[in-house]
Amino acid sequence: MAFSSFLKANVVTLAFLIIVLFMGGTNAQLSTNFYSKSCPRLFATVKSTVQSAIQNEARMGASLLRLFFHDCFVNGCDGSVLLDDTSSFTGEKNAVPNRNSARGFDVVDNIKSAVENVCSGVVSCADILAIAARDSVGIVRSHTIGQARCTSFRARIYNETTIDASFAQTRRSNCPRTAGSGDNNLAPLDLQTPTSFENNYYKNLINRRGLLHSDQQLFNGGSTDSIVRTYSNDEKTFNSDFVAGMIKMGDISPLTGSNGEIRKNLFHSFQTNHKHYFPFLAIVFSSKLGLIMAFSSFLKANVVTLAFLIIVLFMGGTNAQLSTNFYSKSCPRLFATVKSTVQSAIQKEARMGASLLRLFFHDCFVNGCDGSILLDDTSSFTGEKNAVPNRNSARGFDVVDNIKSAVENVCSGVVSCADILAIAARDSVEILGGPTWNVKLGRRDSRTASQSAANNNIPPPTFNLSQLINSFNSVGLSTRDMVALSGSHTIGQARCTSFRARIYNETTIDASFAQTRRSNCPRTAGSGDNNLAPLDLQTPTSFESNYYKNLINRKGLLHSDQQLFNGGSTDWIVRTYSNDEKTFNCDFVAGMIKMGDISPLTGSNGEIRKNCRRAN
Repeated sequence: MAFSSFLKANVVTLAFLIIVLFMGGTNAQLSTNFYSKSCPRLFATVKSTVQSAIQNEARMGASLLRLFFHDCFVNGCDGSVLLDDTSSFTGEKNAVPNRNSARGFDVVDNIKSAVENVCSGVVSCADILAIAARDSVGIVRSHTIGQARCTSFRARIYNETTIDASFAQTRRSNCPRTAGSGDNNLAPLDLQTPTSFENNYYKNLINRRGLLHSDQQLFNGGSTDSIVRTYSNDEKTFNSDFVAGMIKMGDISPLTGSNGEIRKNLFHSFQTNHKHYFPFLAIVFSSKLGLIMAFSSFLKANVVTLAFLIIVLFMGGTNAQLSTNFYSKSCPRLFATVKSTVQSAIQKEARMGASLLRLFFHDCFVNGCDGSILLDDTSSFTGEKNAVPNRNSARGFDVVDNIKSAVENVCSGVVSCADILAIAARDSVEILGGPTWNVKLGRRDSRTASQSAANNNIPPPTFNLSQLINSFNSVGLSTRDMVALSGSHTIGQARCTSFRARIYNETTIDASFAQTRRSNCPRTAGSGDNNLAPLDLQTPTSFESNYYKNLINRKGLLHSDQQLFNGGSTDWIVRTYSNDEKTFNCDFVAGMIKMGDISPLTGSNGEIRKNCRRAN
């Protein structure tokens, strides 16, 4: 604590401290929605260019992924690998690991140009590399893809004994023993599927067919043999660990806040004259966007306000970040407590898992994931429970009450209802046989709700494909997110009113399926309106990918379901998920995490409700 006399004598120092603390603390936090407002078309723009490049040359996916690796391992993920040499420094492009090997710079240049066309001067080259690496893996689906030069594996195929003889002979045919002869000849790192991202790489290692010496070292009687065996037998675990590793690597020493720059050109740095900042002092007002330029004369007259602003900005900024370990100290028994209550509820009624998952969806789509759907009507507002998408449909409120009571017993006044919903949704999916994930937490509860927003924002079952895409895009979710999250309809049931028009009027429906559904849903409105039918006829209480198989067979129960497979732009995604449950699970998890990030209340915003049904 500093006395006012000290503050008055140190206005400039104090203001500078604001900038250092806030920019260094808050902007140092990388975020998945950093460009959501400043460049909303970023992801689509990058992916389009990457897809085009990989279509032109399948090897390019591996090249872009390798660029990201080589960038992050040299002083962090800062785009330094992209810089050309200058008179003041010799760059990384001609370093031994990159010379005549690192490639894809022209593709990154194309991506940068495309991104600049939609949001000039906003997105860093370092971030472009990170997105391009992710998209490359998603499209070709690190040594399981790509090729290596003869110089990288010559010694192994001629001198080592830990190599399959026939494999070595095959590789020797295109890589002569003599140095300088065929040095740049290429061989696939994965002989079987060199342009497809899967776990064959690990099977190769077990069969002593690792191309590089460093590859085979992973399976050579050492401490990593068991990990290689695990990944060889379990592609889901490999995918999960690879994703975690990529995210962790992307966090290596990034330049954030006022450090570094946003390059105009991938290959050249540009110098900024910072002297013009000093006539007045800048205070960052938002953790995402915006500057307040405050003149020194104002600061001198408002020292106490300024000191308070330091506290408000810094505390509000850092707390605004959701975290998977938010309650690790304040409520260590939280996850076990929630899961126990959810498990008990699902054991009593298997349908409850789908109901809890649906509550989380309907909460997040209305002004963000803030627990507003749980609020009862009051004299000051009409809540969301009786909005059209929820009336006589949304359920599970009593289970949430039970979870809240149980959590309050182990850590009173700590955990928000919004976070309880997020955890309960994850646990419901896992208990019913689906994937699991680490839930980001730290949301606070809203003090109000909006029936009109619920009516307007929650996509109804009558939506066509373009309406569905637009609805999800409006909350920051992509088309692929939308198709993956729609897979939640692999569990749960729907009311006759939701599918009556489809089973009696539509032609894009299997005739026998329609007939089966009509038996419990009369044509006349008002008759049997609340009768239920499973969204997935085969396994209505098991979370898997049968939902997509149903769509291909024209057995989607809701109109909006069948729109995902109806000769449109999402048909290929449905086919992918139908054939590859691991990819579906992976994308569903990514979509759930992304949806959970929609406009949370954090820091000092909102409250921690004592009762989920009413504000404090």
